[in-house]
Amino acid sequence: MIVIIQPTKNSDGTISAYDIKTGVDYTGELRPVQIQLAYDNSQFIKFDTDTGRQRRIHPDKASDIDPNGSMAPRSKSTVKKDIEHGVDSVVLPENENDVISFLKDAGSTVPSNIIISPVKWRYMLRSILRGKNIMITGETGTGKTTMAKIAAEATDRPCHYFNLGSTQDPRSTLIGNTQFSKDDGTFFSDSAFVKAIQIPNSVVLLDELSRAHPEAWNILMSVLDDGQRYLRIDEAIDSPVIRVAEGVSFIATANIGAKYTATRIMDRALSDRFVILEMDQLTEPDELRLVLSRTSIDKKQAKELVEIAGITRKEAKSDSGKLSNSISTRLVLEAAGLIEDGFDLHEAAEVCIYPFFDDGGMDSERTFVKQTVQKYITD
Repeated sequence: MIVIIQPTKNSDGTISAYDIKTGVDYTGELRPVQIQLAYDNSQFIKFDTDTGRQRRIHPDKASDIDPNGSMAPRSKSTVKKDIEHGVDSVVLPENENDVISFLKDAGSTVPSNIIISPVKWRYMLRSILRGKNIMITGETGTGKTTMAKIAAEATDRPCHYFNLGSTQDPRSTLIGNTQFSKDDGTFFSDSAFVKAIQIPNSVVLLDELSRAHPEAWNILMSVLDDGQRYLRIDEAIDSPVIRVAEGVSFIATANIGAKYTATRIMDRALSDRFVILEMDQLTEPDELRLVLSRTSIDKKQAKELVEIAGITRKEAKSDSGKLSNSISTRLVLEAAGLIEDGFDLHEAAEVCIYPFFDDGGMDSERTFVKQTVQKYITD
């Protein structure tokens, strides 16, 4: 059932979400950030109670809205930066004719809490809106998973997360398993993945695909193939199949390279089922901007962390460098969070950075990093 919901501010300052026809309170069934963004932008929420899909719409797009409603229509070009919630409120295309015009301007809607080029952000949104399979690759800690989740939020798509790198039983995770109950006897229980792929226009996030078990890859082959798009419940030829719903976009993240020893060489047939988006290693100015946007530490502290990370990356890339490893953006943000909570640079490095480097005496990698950090503490 489709309902149109209006966010309303209560006397205590909280915001609730009510069906404009029946007055039923749907606050607990909607994402809090969705309610807040709709309220901030004078929008309604179109909610499918069967699938859980929720999408912000303008009053002029909601045919069931009371014509005497107080909310005025908003321009299609409206874009409101929302730094507090980390997601931009964008006006999404309502039909095929609007998609191309939307994508032309989508480069200006890059959220403030991620760093990505406008063209790659457009590419990401286009892949989701067109129901494409996209694989995000790049160095560890560059924000691949975060970017995928934010892109799903920006397009108002429900996002279903599956960490394939930690999956011990691919068949149970992706298909389901047989269970027994005293009342119902033996029955087959669908997995969360089976349920997710049947929700139209949803995003299915396959995290750490390069670390998945080969059996998981085999199961996904028909799911990801444009000409098939189904999941077979059993290997028997006459076993039932689950069709992937219209508009579902699969987003995978992967670490590719010899230094990621726990990853597997991905089957070319599997990787060919995706388009690729490479996440770049951030420049120091971009990384500094990211740290300042996500934490409240001062610019001097942020600059020190970013410069220390830059030194380790330069050493790791040099043929004669003293490091085989470097400080990732994820580690920079973690250290910044510690400083935000009252740790000083020395303490943050001690618990957050040094454990990632081998300790083997005066010539070890850890000693080099400690000496690098110490220069900033002394200064």
